[in-house]
Amino acid sequence: MARDDLIGGALWEEYSTEVQRRMNDPINMGELTEADAGDDKLVIADFGAESCGDAVRLYWLIDPATDTIKVSKFKSFGCGTAIASSDMMAELCMGKTVDDALKITNIDVEKALRDDPDVPAVPGQKMHCSVMAYDVIKKAASIYKGVDMESFEDEFIICECARVSQDTILEVIKLNKLKSIEEITDYTKAGGFCKSCIKPGGHEKKDVYLVDLLSQALEELAAEEKSRKIIEAKGDGTFESMGLVQKIKAVESILEEYIRPTLKADGGDVELLDIVANEGKWDVLIKYQGECMSCSMNTTTTLAGIEDMLNFKLKAPIKVIVT
Repeated sequence: MARDDLIGGALWEEYSTEVQRRMNDPINMGELTEADAGDDKLVIADFGAESCGDAVRLYWLIDPATDTIKVSKFKSFGCGTAIASSDMMAELCMGKTVDDALKITNIDVEKALRDDPDVPAVPGQKMHCSVMAYDVIKKAASIYKGVDMESFEDEFIICECARVSQDTILEVIKLNKLKSIEEITDYTKAGGFCKSCIKPGGHEKKDVYLVDLLSQALEELAAEEKSRKIIEAKGDGTFESMGLVQKIKAVESILEEYIRPTLKADGGDVELLDIVANEGKWDVLIKYQGECMSCSMNTTTTLAGIEDMLNFKLKAPIKVIVT
């Protein structure tokens, strides 16, 4: 079959020469049996990717005295990219201990398939095919060690292609104040390959997407900034020790966070006019706006609520006066 008939001529050019070579002539394809094992331990692991219908079987011959993988072969039931990735994965395993093989990621496999260190070996939409390489290694190691393969995963992975965890993504967003998915990809590589982790609708359904994490992080950053402004407005000392500008900022921050949302919900608002010292106390002069101006309760219940909140939050003797 001509390559143009298989995947399209334009797409083909996005595959490295090494990938194309291993698609057509995989070096490590084959199987191992107990007859090959001798004194070594034979491990056979299967893993399938539901997202694309591919599956790979990995064979290891392991020296039980050193836990070293002496021979590694595979069989792949899937596309050419899966075959090439599995072939390189099997090769990278040989000569390593089982624990060291567990450190091999799909990114290591993809980079090993590159012709140029700076040019990806496969198109982004096919990067997920190399994820099986990482997963089948975990499966083989779990069989050898007699544990559940999930025990090797101590982080919640968001982007399987780049092996980027949720904690890493949230930390990078906050640390660098990122505002877009494109920035997340630039900093972490998450979302730069098959793109299924970006938002719903990709080839693989996720529990959490990058858009969810970005929204969560932006909300947390906004809350932290709001809190910072309140602390900054209050200063390091007491309300009494603040300058007038600091006092105004402190009162405004309390009004904005705790008072205005309720008033605005009823069509009203409040404006801070001035803060005046008055015999050891502080008169906070306000003016009602909107619906509050005609409310018969604006000098009683609402006024008392504002005064109590300011006294509680600012720890100062404050009297609120409507002008």
